[in-house]
Amino acid sequence: MSTQDPKSLIRIARNSGEHTEVEPLDLGARVRELRKAREWTLEQAASQAGLARSTLSKIENGQMSPTYDALKKLATGLEISVPQLFTPPQRDQVIGRMAITRLGDGTAHATTTYEHELLAETLTKKQMLPYRARVRARSMEEFDGWVRHDGEEFMYVLTGVVKLYTEFYEPVEMRRGDSAYYDGSMGHNVISVSDEDATILWVTSLA
Repeated sequence: MSTQDPKSLIRIARNSGEHTEVEPLDLGARVRELRKAREWTLEQAASQAGLARSTLSKIENGQMSPTYDALKKLATGLEISVPQLFTPPQRDQVIGRMAITRLGDGTAHATTTYEHELLAETLTKKQMLPYRARVRARSMEEFDGWVRHDGEEFMYVLTGVVKLYTEFYEPVEMRRGDSAYYDGSMGHNVISVSDEDATILWVTSLA
């Protein structure tokens, strides 16, 4: 595997999900679904949004196209943002997913620079890719250029001391408990500077 393995890990995670076709959004059905998820009656939801019950009923039944002002009231009443009104739920969405990965049970992906352990592998279609890494690299010369990938990344030092190199910032030495959040498209590499190999937690966004 290439030393630019975070990209490979992200590819593995993305390929594990199934492709889903996006269907046209039925705004009325979406509003009704959001209301019922809160176990609100038409009267309760209309009151929360500051709309007439008849108006909300017509919106849910597709008999009325709401104005932007009505959309803002609906979003406020449902305690969501206006864009969320137009975000259809996944057809196979499951509420309350959880995955436990015991210490040492994650799948290992070793390279010359890092030794990764993938976490929460049993969950498909994740929005984040979490993995623990042992940092073997001791100098920038061990890398074949910068690591770059889509999404954002969060790094947390678990043990030891590392030095985080990035394309646009000065190198930063980080110890246990220190963390960094950065754009994955910005070149970045991490090396261990403590006597023992440092370990870090990485979480990369997949969306």
